[in-house]
Amino acid sequence: MADREVKFSFKQLSGKRFDVVDGKDNQDDLLKWSMKGRIKLQMYSFDQPFQAYQKECFVQDFMNDPEVLSTLQTVSATCRWSPVGIPAKSVKVKAVPCSVLSMSFFDRLYENNIARENGHLHKCLDEFNEDFTIADELRKVLLLEDSDNYDTFSDADRDEFLFRLFKHVCLGGKLCQYEDMVDKYLEFTKTLYKDLISVQKNPETKELSIVSNVFSIQAEDEKENMYYPADTHHEQNFSYLVVDPLKRHVTVLFHKFGSSVY
Repeated sequence: MADREVKFSFKQLSGKRFDVVDGKDNQDDLLKWSMKGRIKLQMYSFDQPFQAYQKECFVQDFMNDPEVLSTLQTVSATCRWSPVGIPAKSVKVKAVPCSVLSMSFFDRLYENNIARENGHLHKCLDEFNEDFTIADELRKVLLLEDSDNYDTFSDADRDEFLFRLFKHVCLGGKLCQYEDMVDKYLEFTKTLYKDLISVQKNPETKELSIVSNVFSIQAEDEKENMYYPADTHHEQNFSYLVVDPLKRHVTVLFHKFGSSVY
């Protein structure tokens, strides 16, 4: 990495609570989706102005910061949490588009008969796609490129942070029990999205815009082995950094595919 003047330092905001994951209201759903005890949100403050072009430097500093190494949590197969502890030799950072401001983004699920008007998902004969059972039209849209309704969402739509969150929630963990109704997925996604992103209103036009930058990240150790968010690639192993450049806050959303402990 080229020499640079700015180095970011981080402090955990350990008092910050995220009710969507930590509160009691969603615990039964997270358990049903096999995500309980395997998903976590943490917030840190940082000490320098941030611009999106600095993303690699920012993440490299983050994954080597002493406070982050001793507080950023990762989870074992048995749902034991512990600090990541390993400094990153290298990081992979992908900017994730984040521009959607309304859940009407998902109205096309009803318009294309993936869900009925009352929210019931249209069922189909079970198919299997790697670790996932496809038992309804929603899972077909999410996973099967050759399905009739796959083009309900374009590639650009699918890259949006809101769509990614929705897909992660719908696919869940190893022993995920699927919902019959789409509503639970949409409500959880909406709450999670609102907890993660920051918006501001233009004083003249009164229009809202998202100020957060979102990055999908991976880290490799000295031997160039990936260790974060996990040591294997999987659709449901993920870590996103959501950066609020105005407040100088960064929120980490982490999940590792596996089974919840009952």
